[in-house]
This record gives sequence, C-alpha cells and structure tokens, in this order.
Amino acid sequence: MSTPRANIEVLPRSVQFALALGLAALLLFPVVGSDFYVQMVTRMMIMAIFAMSLDLLQGVTGLVSLGHAAYFGVAGYALAFLTPADAPVSLWWTLPLAVAGAALAALVIGFFVVRTHGIYFIMVTMAFAQMVFYLFFDNKALGGSDGLYINFRPDASIFGWLPFDLEGRKTFYYFTLALVVIVYMLLRRLLWSPLGRALAGIRINEHRMRAMGFGTQGYKLTAFTVAGALAGLAGYLWGAQTGYVNPELMGFHMSAHAIMMIILGGMGNFAGAIVGAFAFEYLLHVFKDITKHWQLLMGGFIVLVVVAAPRGLLGMLGQRRTGKAQEDSHHG
Repeated sequence: MSTPRANIEVLPRSVQFALALGLAALLLFPVVGSDFYVQMVTRMMIMAIFAMSLDLLQGVTGLVSLGHAAYFGVAGYALAFLTPADAPVSLWWTLPLAVAGAALAALVIGFFVVRTHGIYFIMVTMAFAQMVFYLFFDNKALGGSDGLYINFRPDASIFGWLPFDLEGRKTFYYFTLALVVIVYMLLRRLLWSPLGRALAGIRINEHRMRAMGFGTQGYKLTAFTVAGALAGLAGYLWGAQTGYVNPELMGFHMSAHAIMMIILGGMGNFAGAIVGAFAFEYLLHVFKDITKHWQLLMGGFIVLVVVAAPRGLLGMLGQRRTGKAQEDSHHG
C-alpha cells in the first residue's frame, strides 16, 4: 500500500526541529508578548486542537466533514449551561462532561453518516450540522441567535486547594498549550496503533479493507466519535476563553475554516494541522486589518499554497529535505 503524497506520517528531522523550535517559542511567548497577543495565540492554540480533531477524520481516515463545528459548539454551550450566573463552576467535572456531550453527539450523528460514502457523506454531515445550528438559533430557551454569556472561567480548585487560576491570561495560555501537546502526542500515538493503521487503510482502499475482514463502519464511527470529542475539547476552551457562545460556532464557516487550516498546514500528521491553524488565524488577523474583503485575500492565498505546495506549509519543509536526500543519492 502506498500512502498518498498528502500524508507525512514520518516527520523528517527538519520538521521535528521546526516543531521543537515552535514549542520553545510558545513556552517563552507570554514572557515577552503583550496581553492582547497572549490572548490571540491562546485562540490559535484552541483552533489547533480543533484542526487536529478534523485531521483525524480528513487526513487519516479520508472522511471530509462539513459539519465538524457542531461538536465544537455543543461543548461550548455545555459550559455555558453548566456555569451559574454568579459563580464559577468546577473544571474537573465540566470539562469531561462537555467533551463527553460532544462525543455523544458525534456518536449519534456518526451512526447515520458513516453508512454513506463520498459526496453523500459530505452532504449528510453538513445537513446534520445545520440541524444542530438551527436547533440553537431558533430556540430562545437555548439562547437563540444572541447566544449565551459565560461570566466566569472554570474553577480548577480541588477540595479548597487551587493548583492554578484560569482567570489569569497567562495561566489559561499555559493550560491550553499543555492540552495542545497532550492531544498531539495522543493522536501521533493513535496514528501508529492498530486503530490508526486500520483508519489509514480505509483512506487508501476501503473495499480492500472490507475484503480483508475489517468492519470498516465500526472503525469510521470510532474515528468520528474521537474527532467529535476533541472538537468538543476545543469548543470548551473557546467558551472559557471568550466568555461567550453563539450558534455561529456551529455554522458551516467554522467547519470550512478547519478544513482550510489542515489543507494549509498539510494533512495526515497532526503537526500540519497545528501549523495550518496558526497560519490561518494569523493571516485572518493581517487580512482583516488590510481590507473588509479579507475573504478574497485568504482564498487567493489558500489557492496559491495548494498549487505551490500540495502537501501544505509543513510538507514544504519535508519536501526540501527529501529532495536534498535524493539529490545526494544521485551524486553518490
């Protein structure tokens, strides 16, 4: 089985070095960055978790979902409903509960959508997400189109002892960074597990996997549920950081943004999703400052990257390394 060019499962040394450098920069950033930029980079890291969750579906399993933002929004709303108006709520039970809620939503929706293939899969995921969107948008009891405010960030205290205070911007930054690293390491481990190998096999040739005796629907449903849970983690963090959730979080444009992030960074290795999320959010910030028609600039840039670097921004590093190695072998 040959893997598609878009999938860089083995990270070249140059890419590993770049990622280590990036992690060091993120660890040091709050020391030198202003509060505004600390908030901005925190948002980038939240979107990196969201992009990695979709990459498990799209880059690893080969399932393109246009409704992934539904699980992101469900967990954000879960935090909003669980947080009282006059006091913070405990991090230790609301985080697992919000993630479990997003996973349950993904499991229920996934039960129906994994039975479809190709364009039908794409359209059904979008249809379910639109249903969830309008459920919240048209329902005043769920906040309606105005959304809901979250007055306090979750409280991390354990029996009266407070290990860290998420109300502090820098503390919340490092908490988010820790979760980015944990999610990345878990997904990389999953990539090389029997489940990850089976998902990669489904992406390459699902008919052959079925012929070999694999229950491909079960594997796809597992990937769909795990991806939904991780999207929920990102949605919870988004709600905690911004203090506000609205139905737009579940909208089509949020799912489209995540797809653009993984295309921009490079699909199938999770590091590409992180790079793509940072690049996309930074470009969004820059283009919005330049013009109100920022979508034109962003669309043009994405097209340019797809044409010039089909494996994404991270793939360019790996490609250079591979090209150099091949050149050296030819000379040898």
